Amino acid sequence: MLPWALLGLTIFFLFVTYIIVQGSRAATAWRSAAATGDLTVIRMILDDSISGWRTQKRPKAVDPEVWRGVQSMQLTDLAAGFVRVFCQAHSEQRLRDGRWIEVKNPLQEGIDITARAAELLFYDMPHYRPDRIQVDVYTAFREGEGPTQNVCIMSTVATREQAREVDWEEWSAGDIVDGLGGRYRPGEFGQPLPIEVEPPSGVLEEMPPPQKAGRQR
Repeated sequence: MLPWALLGLTIFFLFVTYIIVQGSRAATAWRSAAATGDLTVIRMILDDSISGWRTQKRPKAVDPEVWRGVQSMQLTDLAAGFVRVFCQAHSEQRLRDGRWIEVKNPLQEGIDITARAAELLFYDMPHYRPDRIQVDVYTAFREGEGPTQNVCIMSTVATREQAREVDWEEWSAGDIVDGLGGRYRPGEFGQPLPIEVEPPSGVLEEMPPPQKAGRQR
């Protein structure tokens, strides 16, 4: 019986080794393709990462409304070393003494969302490390008696060099966004006002439907 048991263990370990080697080869292939600027592969990695964040359990240190904003992330543009996404921000309200009180407006939420989204895009994607990112934050906005529109209230275009200067553990979300060059326009009472942003390049519309990249790391 002992020789058969040893043979079984040997086969098992050879199988595990084969799986590990194949996984390593696949990960290397994804990294190489992304490094050479293969937009199809880059999009697959991005879509897979964003899908993973949408289903990921909220970290305990992250406010639920902020995590909900992060999970609203959608890819809007990309290039070989560039990623652009948008997220949706809402005001945070709490019931106090029978009345709903706004405790954080969409701009304040947007700052927190931008800081978390930027960290994920710079450091939490497998196989791909963009040199530059853009995070646009939108919210529902109504001016006067006009219709409610979804408008951009914050846009942050940041490079990896700027990200290296950020203390992600110690700085507040506001300090992180300022360090990354966040652009926004608060009103007289701190409320968010619309800002202008360049439209996406349209490259995503020209690409074929994405496939899943897998989450090998």
